Amino acid sequence: MSNIPEVGQPAPDFSTPDQNDNSVTLDDFSGKWVILYFYPKDDTSGCTTEAKDFTQLYQDFSTLNAVILGVSPDSGKAHCKFIDKHNLSITLLSDLEHHLIENYGAWRLKKFMGKEYMGVARSTFLISPEKIIAYAWPNVKTKGHAQQVLTKLRELCEQQDPRLLKEVGDLSL
Repeated sequence: MSNIPEVGQPAPDFSTPDQNDNSVTLDDFSGKWVILYFYPKDDTSGCTTEAKDFTQLYQDFSTLNAVILGVSPDSGKAHCKFIDKHNLSITLLSDLEHHLIENYGAWRLKKFMGKEYMGVARSTFLISPEKIIAYAWPNVKTKGHAQQVLTKLRELCEQQDPRLLKEVGDLSL
């Protein structure tokens, strides 16, 4: 298991397929904020809630020059079914061999019903347009999380350039 990247560190680069089997790298989003969130499995209750919440706020994130990337060990085919079933507007990345998941410290020892096993720990990283970890949530609870990320992104955008939020108007919900 890798260490969790810390705020202020360069974001670990990656190259992994999206739901349509297109190769996606961090460099593809140069100059944009990236919300990179890790989740255990498509179409489970917590993962569905999180994906739907990010989809609901998709336009708000987009207005702030941000993209949302969900990562799990599921296949592209499973991602496509998940996206279609829940009408998701976010990009989902497949990490079948856990390289990306491990590089961000999301592959961790978990416990369930007295048993220990390795699995994906729900976590989120906010990556700046300069590819620096701007904020990290290493242990995410799904309820309200997408809104927390949006609030932090607004705060960071305002710190960088207060005019940005004035230009896009009041985005508060």
